Amino acid sequence: MVRWWAGFLLLASIILSSCGPAAAEEPREVYVLTASGSINPGMAEFILDGLQTAEKGRAEALIIELDTPGGLDTSMREIAQGIINAKIPVVVFVSPKGARAASAGLIITLASHVAAMAPGTNIGAAHPVAIGTGQMDKEMAAKVVNDMAAYVRSLAAERQRNADWAEKAVRQSVSITAGEAQKLRVVEILADDLPDLLKKLDGRVVRLPQESRTLKTAKATVVTFEPGLRHRVLKRLADPNIAIILMMIGLAGLYFELAHPGAVLPGVLGGICLLLAFYAFQTLPVNFIGLMLLVLGFIFFLLEIYVTSYGLLSIAGIISLALGGLMLYRSQGPGMAISLSVLLTVIGTISLFFLVVTGLAVRAQMQKPISGMAGLVGEQGVALTDLDPAGKVLVQGTYWDAHAEEFIPKNTPVEVVRMHGLRLVVRRLADS
Repeated sequence: MVRWWAGFLLLASIILSSCGPAAAEEPREVYVLTASGSINPGMAEFILDGLQTAEKGRAEALIIELDTPGGLDTSMREIAQGIINAKIPVVVFVSPKGARAASAGLIITLASHVAAMAPGTNIGAAHPVAIGTGQMDKEMAAKVVNDMAAYVRSLAAERQRNADWAEKAVRQSVSITAGEAQKLRVVEILADDLPDLLKKLDGRVVRLPQESRTLKTAKATVVTFEPGLRHRVLKRLADPNIAIILMMIGLAGLYFELAHPGAVLPGVLGGICLLLAFYAFQTLPVNFIGLMLLVLGFIFFLLEIYVTSYGLLSIAGIISLALGGLMLYRSQGPGMAISLSVLLTVIGTISLFFLVVTGLAVRAQMQKPISGMAGLVGEQGVALTDLDPAGKVLVQGTYWDAHAEEFIPKNTPVEVVRMHGLRLVVRRLADS
């Protein structure tokens, strides 16, 4: 009997010891990243990198604090696809107060496992807009709208949200407040801030591709995922104002190099800025007619050096730069258009630079040569012998064979008229 009780106590101790770690559970972590601004390739890479880092760290969840006016369809779909296939719960939190999840932001919110909004925020207005190449015809526009409507319906149905309203947001560009979004089952949670959101997420069951998971976020440690240097650079390059400034600096550097060959540094900097500008244009809704007008303005200024146009080519260059800057981006959404004040400042500065460099180049071409054989024309000297018509002269401290079209006595001041081989053609100075 004693042995039986001893075995029972041993078994009980083993069971209790195995249950002990549950009470001393490892602290859970919730990763948080802030996605503010337009949805572009730089933003997509930042969010997907944050998701991958959270998955490697076995985080309890990833919270995306979203505030966006919209962005590019391709970048939006990359983010949505990453969220749908995520191995951990992804929560999209439209915050802080006053933020929005418009256009592409709505689709990203619908793709999340849990959608939350702060009071004073809004969501919707997801009608696709043609940008970069002009307006679409009716048939193509209908195809794009239908495709986007089907996409949002599938996302909403997958997350058991209001698919009818999601389609309405695409077809009619409707937008609603945070309170209305919760009532219409577009989002699940209203939270004042991040701590409030963590409390309301605690205990919620989330369905992942491989399993269902109950969130335990009430006492979780918040880990903020900060953008690295690469993410910050890519985000800056995706700013339309930065892109056009890089474009103008690049054109100015190449122009200076072509106008003054051998400077090297302006050409190198110009080439680097142009490559960065072209990368930015790949991430932005660029109108190629506007881009061609910018290049045409550069060509006009370059031709001003070699063609006597009395300033007409320079005026045409300024007009081309101004029109190109106005037409460079075609978008109705904020965050995808250039600031008018930035445009006027850049166009004015770059036009002044082109005019100054062009003036210096033209003046250098018209200036009398100061070296070589051609530099002797116009120089003064003295006849060492009688020129009748040939003889010797002293010009610039050098003895020269000379020829004159009239008799010039010895020691008479003379002026070089032109070169004839290695012989100077001279004439008597008018005041001698």
